[in-house]
Amino acid sequence: MPTVQAIHSRTAPVFKSTRLKRITVLAGGPGPEREVSLNSGIAVQDALLRLGYDVSMRDIHPGELSALEVPSDFIFIVLHGEFGEDGALQHELEGRGLAYCGSDSKSSRLAMNKVHAKRCFERAGIPTPGYEVVTARSTKSVFDHFPTPAVVKPVSSGSSVDTFIVRTSADVAKYAQFVAEKYGEALLERYVQGPELTVGVVGETALPVCEIRTRREFYDYQAKYIDDDTQYLFDLDLPAALLTRVQQLSVRAHQSLGCRVFSRVDWKIDAETYEPFILEVNTIPGFTDHSLLPKSAARAGIPFDQLIQTILDLSIT
Repeated sequence: MPTVQAIHSRTAPVFKSTRLKRITVLAGGPGPEREVSLNSGIAVQDALLRLGYDVSMRDIHPGELSALEVPSDFIFIVLHGEFGEDGALQHELEGRGLAYCGSDSKSSRLAMNKVHAKRCFERAGIPTPGYEVVTARSTKSVFDHFPTPAVVKPVSSGSSVDTFIVRTSADVAKYAQFVAEKYGEALLERYVQGPELTVGVVGETALPVCEIRTRREFYDYQAKYIDDDTQYLFDLDLPAALLTRVQQLSVRAHQSLGCRVFSRVDWKIDAETYEPFILEVNTIPGFTDHSLLPKSAARAGIPFDQLIQTILDLSIT
C-alpha cells in the first residue's frame, strides 16, 4: 500500500498546475446536506484562490444546469448526497466532456446505494454488518425476526439523515415503515457495538485512522456538523495490527467500487472481538472545519491547500 510520504513526494512543494487555469466549484444541490455542501464549497474555493487559480463557485440543481455553461478547465465537485454523490452530476459532466474530480458516475452510483456497495464489499472479502432490505409492504415480514439492536436507514442517502438505532422489534417495524415510505426502501442493518472509525483515502493511500466520539447515540447529522464537543481522535488505544488492517481494507473498499482520487471509508469495530465492519464509502466527503478527510490529511502532515492541489493533480493524470 502506498505511504503518506508518497503523497508528499508527488505534491510538495504545492504548485499551480500548468494544465488548469479556470476551475468551477460546484456546491449546494437539492439534498438535505445543501448547507454543508455550500460551506465545503467555500472552503475549497478559498483554497483554490490561495493556490492562484481563477475560481468560480456555482450552485447547481438538477433543473438548473447553467453553472456548467461557465467556461472552465476543470470542475471541482463538492455536492454531498443527492445529485452530487449518486452519479447523476458525474453522468452529466461525462456527457459534456468536462473534466472533474473524484469517482466516475458508475462508482458514485455504487457507493451511494448502500446495498449495491455491500454486495461489492462481500465479493471483495470486506466484512460488513448483516442486513435486509424492506419496502413499506414487507416491513411486517421481517421486524419480528431481525435481531436487535439494529440500524434503520435509507438505502441511498448521506450524513446519517433519517438513520435510527432501534432496540425493540416494535421500533424496527415503526422506523422501517417510516424510512421505506419516505424513500421507497429501508435498509435494516445489524448494530455493531464499539468504536466508530473513519479512514480517508487519497489516490491509493490510506490516511491515518480517526476515531469519532460523540455524546449522542451515534455520529448523526447534529454530531457531524453542529456539535462542538464531537471528538476526533488519532492517538488510539486500539491494536496497531487492527489499525493497519482497517487502512488496508479501506483502500480495498475504495478499489472494489472503482473509486478514484479520494474517498472516506467509515467503520464500526466490534468492542468484544475487535473485528472491523465497513459501513460505507463516501465519494464526496466534506471539506468544512468539521470534516474528517481534511483532519486526517492534516494529521498526516498534508495542509488543506496541499490536499486540494493533490486532488487536482490526481484527477488530471
